[in-house]
Amino acid sequence: MSGRELADEVRARLEALWRLDAELGQLLVEVDSRGVSELYGYGSTAAWFAHMGRMSRAEAKKHLDRARGLNPGRSIDGTETPAAAPATGAAALAGEIGPHHTNRVLLFLKKIPANVSEEDRNSAEKILVELARQATPHEVDKAADEILARMDQDGKEPKDPDPTERKPELRVRQRKDGWFDIDGQLDPITGTRLSTILDPLSTPRPAGEDKWPDLRSTSQRYGEAFGEAIAMLANVPDVPGGDRAQLVVTVGLNDLKSELGTACLDMVSELTATETRMLACDCQIIPAVLGSKGEPLDLGRAKRLVTPALRKALIIRDGGCAFPGCHRKPRHCDAHHVIEWAHGGRTVLRNLVLLCSAHHRLLHSSPWTVHIAEDGIPTFVPPDYVDPLRSPRRNNLHHPAPKARSQP
Repeated sequence: MSGRELADEVRARLEALWRLDAELGQLLVEVDSRGVSELYGYGSTAAWFAHMGRMSRAEAKKHLDRARGLNPGRSIDGTETPAAAPATGAAALAGEIGPHHTNRVLLFLKKIPANVSEEDRNSAEKILVELARQATPHEVDKAADEILARMDQDGKEPKDPDPTERKPELRVRQRKDGWFDIDGQLDPITGTRLSTILDPLSTPRPAGEDKWPDLRSTSQRYGEAFGEAIAMLANVPDVPGGDRAQLVVTVGLNDLKSELGTACLDMVSELTATETRMLACDCQIIPAVLGSKGEPLDLGRAKRLVTPALRKALIIRDGGCAFPGCHRKPRHCDAHHVIEWAHGGRTVLRNLVLLCSAHHRLLHSSPWTVHIAEDGIPTFVPPDYVDPLRSPRRNNLHHPAPKARSQP
């Protein structure tokens, strides 16, 4: 090729690359709108995409945030929500601008004051998009700063200090779906104590030999850390309401197997049978016999499925969460039945595996599977959309692969 032909090919590939990035964003928003939990069993779209692309959680979130800004989505009730930057999205889809420009336009739009009209906002976006078709990102940033200065010449209004005395508050509300909303504020001492407990529990899991990143967002890691802290507190005998969860099963065995019906946790919160099966892996089971009108006729004695001795054997074998790449310690793990207890799975060592709460939920809500290999080590098989070959994987942090012997 001549120099001109090489340059033309590079430009063509760049435009194709930018179009593909925009089209990928459309697919990500579609997955996000349908609900990644229902489609694939993951807790967030970013976590699923990070697994799909074998990228870090931060990289996946950048892709998803850009896609959400450039494309219209759908709300929970199915109505379409407009794109934050429709002109930018159209230019990206045409291959006229790339992510290095779209990211800057999206950041500019977030900084626009709330009192700016929609017309002025759209006009400013179009000005930057037109500039981005021929200018560098630095030039776009400079133009964006000038537009913002004209929009908000007085700057942000200073906030007056709160004259009222602040007091600790905590509001806990249960929703109709069984989940709880928590919000409030803590005094500096209590907040520091809470952070001291949660920070070590919420640190990202380091990548193992397979280089898998921690796929959870910061808020998700803190939410799971809070749950682990509550679970550890509940295991202290002297704490009111301590010991592992007690599960009163008020659903027939056939319904439990088919994941229909409901169960009741602590005699109050209603759970789906799927959630019941997850909790039933490692708790105290209290059988309840109900009459035809739902009245309790008999309440049996609590029976622990996983005994303390069996848990010690699990800790010795697994060393912590057995999921590939997870570093969670045994105290943060539940015992999971490989063949589920509701399906007749026995509570024996070869049918149990230690899993942290995040990977325990993933095993119950996604196509990931686990089995105990011939050498007695838990082995996991990913879904075909993560690995088309579905190659078996292990946690090499706890069970390093044997090194090959050197030849004499």
